[in-house]
Amino acid sequence: MKILKLKTGEGKVNIEVKIDSIEPERAFNKFGRDLRVANASVSDESGTMKMTLWNDEIDKVSAGCKVKITNGFINEFQGEKQLTAGKFGKLEVVGKEDSIVKEET
Repeated sequence: MKILKLKTGEGKVNIEVKIDSIEPERAFNKFGRDLRVANASVSDESGTMKMTLWNDEIDKVSAGCKVKITNGFINEFQGEKQLTAGKFGKLEVVGKEDSIVKEET
């Protein structure tokens, strides 16, 4: 499956994407539970989109990681499609782009 073909409301999404960047996480309390959320920008060869990272998922990934989403879901927030592993999906890191060397520093 490719980013370009994903549609809002689509479930059972299986896709591999690269994490391009991650925004700072936000913490909040919902129904007495402390939760953390962060948005990431992800891409594949067909395009880019936002991905929502929840709680432990935030700690697993960093910019440059390749991740595989199994049984994910596409929702929409503020008019923008977003990929999430959701309650029933799974996020796993399948590689890092070690070939990218930071030459700016």
